[in-house]
Amino acid sequence: MTTLSIDIETYSSIDIKKAGAYKYAQSPDFQILLFAYSWNGGPVQIVDLAQGEQLPAEIVQALANPQVVKHAYNAAFEWYCLNRFWYTPIEQWRCTQVHGLYNGYPTGLAAVGEALGIPQDKRKLGTGSALIRTFCVPCKPTRANGFRTRTLPHHEPQKWELFKQYCIGDVVAEIEIQRRLSAFPVPDQEWQLWHFDQRINARGLACDLEMVEGALAVDEQVSGELRHEAIVLTGLENPKSVQQLTKWLEEETGEEVENLQKGTVSKLIDKLDEGKARRVLEIRQELSKTSVKKYAAMREAACTDGRVRGLLQFYGANRTGRWAGRLVQIQNLPRNYLDTLEYARKLVTERKVDILKLVYGNVPDTLSQLIRTAFVAPEGKVLLVADFSAIEARVIAWLAGEGWRLEVFRTHGKIYEASASQMFGVPIEEIGKGSDLRQRGKVAELALGYQGGKGALISMGALEMGLTEEELPEIVLRWRNANRRIVDLWHSIEAAALHVMETGHSVGVKGLIFARESHYQTQQDFFTIRLPSGRKLYYAKPFIKENDFGKPALHYWGVDQTKKKWTVLSTYGGKLVENIVQAISRDCLAVAMTRLEQAGYEIVLHVHDEVGAEGYVEQLDRMLEIMGAPISWAPGLPLKADGFVTEYYQKD
Repeated sequence: MTTLSIDIETYSSIDIKKAGAYKYAQSPDFQILLFAYSWNGGPVQIVDLAQGEQLPAEIVQALANPQVVKHAYNAAFEWYCLNRFWYTPIEQWRCTQVHGLYNGYPTGLAAVGEALGIPQDKRKLGTGSALIRTFCVPCKPTRANGFRTRTLPHHEPQKWELFKQYCIGDVVAEIEIQRRLSAFPVPDQEWQLWHFDQRINARGLACDLEMVEGALAVDEQVSGELRHEAIVLTGLENPKSVQQLTKWLEEETGEEVENLQKGTVSKLIDKLDEGKARRVLEIRQELSKTSVKKYAAMREAACTDGRVRGLLQFYGANRTGRWAGRLVQIQNLPRNYLDTLEYARKLVTERKVDILKLVYGNVPDTLSQLIRTAFVAPEGKVLLVADFSAIEARVIAWLAGEGWRLEVFRTHGKIYEASASQMFGVPIEEIGKGSDLRQRGKVAELALGYQGGKGALISMGALEMGLTEEELPEIVLRWRNANRRIVDLWHSIEAAALHVMETGHSVGVKGLIFARESHYQTQQDFFTIRLPSGRKLYYAKPFIKENDFGKPALHYWGVDQTKKKWTVLSTYGGKLVENIVQAISRDCLAVAMTRLEQAGYEIVLHVHDEVGAEGYVEQLDRMLEIMGAPISWAPGLPLKADGFVTEYYQKD
C-alpha cells in the first residue's frame, strides 16, 4: 500500500482556538500556504502555494486515489482544509494523533515525540509558534509595518524560509511517530469509527443563535447590576477580588474565612443571618455560573449556517477511548431542572430581564440551566435523544458474573432499590423512591463499584445526603458482601496484571487477555488488555514497584489528568476494572452508533452514554430498539435504552 504523509500550513482571519477548524476553514479568506509531503516515508518535498507554486498533478490524483493512504498528525484538519480545493475522502485517511492516543500517549506532536523519546532533530522545530503567529493569523496594522493586516512571504523572506523548514519538520516528526507505533496498529474497526466521527463533526449541531445573543445580553445586564450592588454593599473597588472580599467578610462577620470556593460559600450562606455579608456571598454565588462562557463559545464556533462543528474529540479521554468535548464542551453542560423551559427560552430570546427576575429569581442560574436548549433541531425535524440505562453498572455485573444484578437488569432495572435490599436484607417492595435505604443503595452504587471506600462515598455526596461519617465503613462492607463477584473481579484482575509483569506470560480473565507487548527495534514496551471487542488498552513503559501502601503495584507512564503532564502513574485492581468497564461501555456505544448510522439516523451529538440524532418523532422507538439490541462480542450483556423527542437539547 502506498502512503502519502502530509502537513499543511494555512491562513485564516478566524481564531481557530475559539471557533474551531471548521469555521476557520470556511472563512472566505482561508488559504493553504504550504503543502509538505513524503511518499512512503521518503524525502520530504514542499510546495509553496503562497508564492504561486502548484500542487503536482500526481499529488492531486493521489488525494482522491483509494490505493494511496494519506497520513497526517491531527489528520481531521488536513482532510477538511484540503477538501476546500481538492477532493479527498475521509475513508482514505489515517491520523497519527489517534494512533498515539490509542497506544496511551499524550496529544500534541511535540508532546508525543518527547514521550516516545524521539531525537530532537526528528521532532518539531521550537520556533513554530512564533512563525505561525507571523504568517497564519492577521497582524495588527502599525506605522512600522505599513499598516498591513497580514504578513506575506515577501515581507519576511528569511522567516518564510524557516517556516518552510518547520513545515517539512512536521512531516519528518509524523513519519517517525508512525514508524515507532507501527508494530502496535489501530484495528480497522477503530479507523472506521474515526471516519464516522469526522462525518458527525462535519455535520455539526444546529444552534439557536437568536437565543444565544439574548442570553449574552441578559447576562451582561444582570451581571452589571449584581456587580454594582456588590460595590455599593462592600465599598470595595473590586468585589470579585478574593483577597479584598475575604478581608471585608472577616471584618463584617468577625469570623475567619478559609477560602471562597463554591462549597465554602454555600456553607457560609447557610450559617449567616440576613444582612450585607450574606447578600454579598449570594451575589458571588450567582456570578460564579459558567453559562455565559458556553454561550460565548457557541457564538464564536457557529458557522454561517448556524451549526456548530467539531464538538467531539475522538479518543479524547485517553486509554479508555471515550470521546471528549471541544469548543463548547458538550460533555460538561449544566443539568436543567426548570419545568417551564420553553417559557424561559422565550423570555431570554426577547431579553425580558424583569420578568425573568420575577418568575425565576436567580437569572444566572436560569441561563445556566438553559445552555443545553441553545442546541436545537432544524426546522421540520426533531432531536431524538436516547441513552443507555446504567451502562457501567450493567457492564460490571456482566463482566463479574454477578447473578442477582444481571437479573435486576433483565427485569425491573431498579438497581438502587435492589442494591439496598441485598445490603440490608429488606424486601425490595419496602424500599420506596424517597426512602433512606434507597439513598444508601444509590450512593453505594455510584461510589463503590471500582474498589472505592469511605472517601469515595464522601466524594459522591454521602454526607450531603444526610449520612454520617461513622456509618460509611458499614455501607462499604455491606455493599462488598452483597457483590462478592465484583470484589473477586478487582482482585483477579490485579493478580493477572502482576503475573504478566512478573513472568511475561499472557493471562486470560473473564474474556479479557492481559499481556506484555514489546518491540525491540522501535523501543516500545506496553502492558495491554485485550477487550471483548478486539480493541486493546495500552499502558506504556510498565514496571512493578511498591505503591504508597507498601504493596507491589503496576506502574506505567501516562498523562496525569490533574496536572496534564506525562509522568509515572500507578494503578490497582479497582482502577483497572474502571478502565475496562468504561472502555467496554464505550465500545457498546460505538456499536450502537454504527448501527444507527447504517439504519439512516443522522447523529449530531453523543455524550458519555447518550446519542442525539436529527429525525422524526416516529423514528424514536426503532432507535431505542437498535440501542438495546444484543452485541455479538458481549453475549448475555443486558442492554436497555430510554429516550425522548424534543425540539431542543435537554435532560429529560
